Amino acid sequence: MIPLAKPEMGDDEIALVAETIRSGWITQGPRVAEFENAFASRVGAAHAVAVANCTAALHLALVAAGIGPGDEVIVTPHSFIATSNPILYCGARPVFADIDPATLNMCPVKAAAAIGPRTRAIIAVHQVGRPADLKRLAELASQKGLMLIEDAACATGSSFLGKPIGGNDYSPMVCFSFHPRKIISTGDGGMITTGDPDLARRLRILRQQGMSVNDLERHQSKTVVSEDYPVVGYNYRLTDVQAAIGLGQLRRLDGIISRRREIAARYDAALGGFPGVGIFAEPADCRWNQQTYLIRLNGATAGTRDQFMQRLLEEGIATRRGIMSIHREACYLERFGAQSFPESESASDQCVCLPLYTQMGDADIDRVSASVRKHAPLP
Repeated sequence: MIPLAKPEMGDDEIALVAETIRSGWITQGPRVAEFENAFASRVGAAHAVAVANCTAALHLALVAAGIGPGDEVIVTPHSFIATSNPILYCGARPVFADIDPATLNMCPVKAAAAIGPRTRAIIAVHQVGRPADLKRLAELASQKGLMLIEDAACATGSSFLGKPIGGNDYSPMVCFSFHPRKIISTGDGGMITTGDPDLARRLRILRQQGMSVNDLERHQSKTVVSEDYPVVGYNYRLTDVQAAIGLGQLRRLDGIISRRREIAARYDAALGGFPGVGIFAEPADCRWNQQTYLIRLNGATAGTRDQFMQRLLEEGIATRRGIMSIHREACYLERFGAQSFPESESASDQCVCLPLYTQMGDADIDRVSASVRKHAPLP
């Protein structure tokens, strides 16, 4: 069986976890701080705040931005549902703007058209690690007095106009995921980078129940410290055990991305120009980390896509449907009724994720490619 994904971990991660467990400090503490500093340095950010997952990161970013009931946030419908759910957590309303079919990212023109008097923020998603058009979206946010937040769940190691995603060159808060399907993993986990020390301080308070002094600060103090709780916060902490894994993963990052790009290039060579199969080219202004390899079955329906995936599964090859269209899910239909975003819907019905993980051999890639060519529906 060729799985869809498989995290790359080894002796470095095992040694760091064992060392952390032996230290006696396994909750949020010195390892988390070390991981935050290492991650911030890697992406060129002044501050990094580790949290439980990227959903928590997006929620905290919205809370820190002051988003609340009655507010609206522009977001793409073409993403995992966790991108827009945190808007609902805040009592605000997600307003969807359709995608550019060439990139699967939010179209800046459609984002501009979706802005209304209640709009307070824009969430730019770097879908499957492919950077959104940050320059145009940042200009739009600035012109309209809106907060731009980046959902970079998949984008660790990607860059836009030569700068790493996460360096806060275009937005004050960038949110990352360390889920097992992402470029690097801590089992689960997330990170928010920011260049604003006040925002960083607020995010650290919010992630730990609104506590004014965290556990590590109390432990290191030479005098008795009693914390207080100036705001209502959340239990969104990352553990030191997870941070230890993250440190080992960061050491692998260059090699992971290099191999993933090699695999994607081999897929491109095998599938580019094949009738009925569309591949996505890397624009000159971006460098993708190849978090997911997507193909588009041109002209397919959701039904023919599923038949194609079933045939690959019968040959021992796991796949997944492409990115969901959030507005079509029942919990959104119940709240907001039927909405139409044709580019997102078409991409959701026609795109398929192929296996991509660093441990794949060339024979595995060729086997997947041959099966795709064998079973892809002709347009």
